[in-house]
Amino acid sequence: MSKPARQQPYTRPITEALGANAMLGQLLARLRESQERFAAVQPVLSPAMRRHVRPGSIDEEGWNLLVPNGAVGAKLRQSLPLIEQVLTDQGWPALPVRVKVQATQA
Repeated sequence: MSKPARQQPYTRPITEALGANAMLGQLLARLRESQERFAAVQPVLSPAMRRHVRPGSIDEEGWNLLVPNGAVGAKLRQSLPLIEQVLTDQGWPALPVRVKVQATQA
């Protein structure tokens, strides 16, 4: 005779859990906005640059783009006026775009 299958307790999807809490809901909304902004600006990044740039946090002060090193950061900073213009043209509220170099992990 086989044992009956164990029933797993109900676990909520992460988006549902985040949406149920006001603070976490705001975090989720900012994460989505950051990803949507990044999708809007990816076409203006060169394919080589696209591989190294990731969307970062967004707040009232601005939006962060994350890069692995200073060289990529310097090159990306040259594109900031175009990136900001693309976002404005697509109807995004004007926010300064900041480039942040991520610390490498050893």
